[in-house]
Amino acid sequence: MHITRYTDYSLRVLLFTALKGEQRSTIAEIAERYDISRNHLMKVVQELNRKGYLQATRGKNGGLILKKRPEDINLGKLVRDTEQDLVLVECFGPANRCVITPACRIKLLLAKALDAFFGVLDQYTLADLIENPQERRELIRLLQINEPVPVD
Repeated sequence: MHITRYTDYSLRVLLFTALKGEQRSTIAEIAERYDISRNHLMKVVQELNRKGYLQATRGKNGGLILKKRPEDINLGKLVRDTEQDLVLVECFGPANRCVITPACRIKLLLAKALDAFFGVLDQYTLADLIENPQERRELIRLLQINEPVPVD
């Protein structure tokens, strides 16, 4: 199984916005911190906004924030929502022309493997990626995120 760059970037955008909490993020900021293409991120953010993962606001005080709580964003569902093609081998797809399909068990085994892959991801949410305080601090440091100033 290979996760596409699109899904990878989707995970990174959501992780970044989760770490920022109520502070708004920008596409430019995220692209700079991850050193990835701003143009690619624009497409990813549009889709995450359309699918209800992000709230994107335009304008001077605009930016990106999570539309859902991190604990409500299931990683298995996110990967299913962002991966366009889960056809692992030809016989998974409608254009199957493999001559051994009637007697082959590869499709069955790979289908079980794919189910197991998603079975693991389905057990985790975005919150699980940021809940460990030490790892969270390290992510914030690596991504150069300014921690919010406490309000009195």
